[in-house]
Amino acid sequence: MSKTPEVLFVCVHNAGRSQMAAALLQHYGMGRISVRSAGSEPAEKVNPAAAAAVAEWGLDITAEVPSKLTTEDVEASDVVITMGCGDTCPVFPGKRYLDWQLDDPAGQGIESVRPIRDDIDRRVRGLVAELLD
Repeated sequence: MSKTPEVLFVCVHNAGRSQMAAALLQHYGMGRISVRSAGSEPAEKVNPAAAAAVAEWGLDITAEVPSKLTTEDVEASDVVITMGCGDTCPVFPGKRYLDWQLDDPAGQGIESVRPIRDDIDRRVRGLVAELLD
């Protein structure tokens, strides 16, 4: 793994799960982990319920812009995490691939998104402990 671990979160629209995960990893990694997120079919903007869910914890993802997944994103990453959406990523030797099975927050209200955020938070904390141990 590179000196600073690089993590890529991928979901179809790069508007909910991957954006929440990226914000949480940036928060907990405190600059010690490079974080990016992308999607195969990026939405125009971040999911408002996902933004509201992380805002409850003092994180702001409203200025984030969903971006298109590229081969370069995967190639530059040490760990590639898909968010239970069936996305396929280019496969490169030496990369670690994980699939986190998570409900999709699209079209759901904040009450339904909070448990998704909490699940992502638990997984991200575990990832931080692994990468920085």
